[in-house]
Amino acid sequence: MKSPDSLLPKDFIASPEGWLFAVVSELTEDDKVLCFLRYAPIAGVWCKLDSDSANRLLAEHSPAYLYQSRLLSARLHALPRSRIVEHYSPRRILQKLLNSPTADPAINDLQHLARVLAEAGVELATLGITGSLLVGMQHHASDIDLVCYDRAAFHQMRQVVQSLMAENRCQTLNDGDWLAAWQRRSCDFSLDDYIWHEVRKYNKGMINGRKFDLSLVVPSDRQQSAGGWKLGAVHITADVVDDGYAFDYPARLDIRHATFERVLCFTATYTGQAHTGETIAVSGQAEIDGEGRRVVIVGSSREAMGEYIRVLR
Repeated sequence: MKSPDSLLPKDFIASPEGWLFAVVSELTEDDKVLCFLRYAPIAGVWCKLDSDSANRLLAEHSPAYLYQSRLLSARLHALPRSRIVEHYSPRRILQKLLNSPTADPAINDLQHLARVLAEAGVELATLGITGSLLVGMQHHASDIDLVCYDRAAFHQMRQVVQSLMAENRCQTLNDGDWLAAWQRRSCDFSLDDYIWHEVRKYNKGMINGRKFDLSLVVPSDRQQSAGGWKLGAVHITADVVDDGYAFDYPARLDIRHATFERVLCFTATYTGQAHTGETIAVSGQAEIDGEGRRVVIVGSSREAMGEYIRVLR
């Protein structure tokens, strides 16, 4: 297959080995797509991989895919564009799933959610599907991972979800769901704190007992220039002065602090975490970015162990 001209975060691509990678940036380095291995057949069975498992698999079988990104100042995976054998487009595949008769329970719930959102005024053309449904790896308990490519439409959807919850047409997560999400995210503060931050985002819920997530992807204004200069781990307290890009990928919070100007977050755990006017505690990696700004990076690895953004209440 000819390599696609443009790729966005949350797209998936396949390598000649049959491995499925999630794209993490629209920027390329050395004509390689920055990505992370998410699914691979192991002993004849498709497996979803965490960071450690993915790194071990590549180190053993294809170490050339392990990559130190200069642009993102992070160690991740990179697939040469010439080795992309398939591009899974979230928008194209969502439209296909919405218009295909099916007995699959996950796809049925996706279609039901889409109808409910459309009835509430959401423009489905702004949406795509990512995660297991994008690559056909869903099972009976799979989540629905929607991605929106328009910032205004995304925030409209959050308002719609809030209204649907008030009408009980969809529900917030129950105690068991929140506990499972907290444990899966390895969040670095208490369960109660995690739930407090999450419930006010209105970017996740339950429909027909199935969890759904909403995320935002818009082309970033980051230029393809030299990456940052790492300064090491840092813990700071700061005031949020602009939350306009808090749900972007990467999420961005502009802050008032004696040393740092900005927090950039690459993990969904802390996307949309704080509002303008709030005071936050941040643990992450200090960096001077390509434009000379001092920033704090949260999510230097997928699991972001020891890194967080927490509102001081």
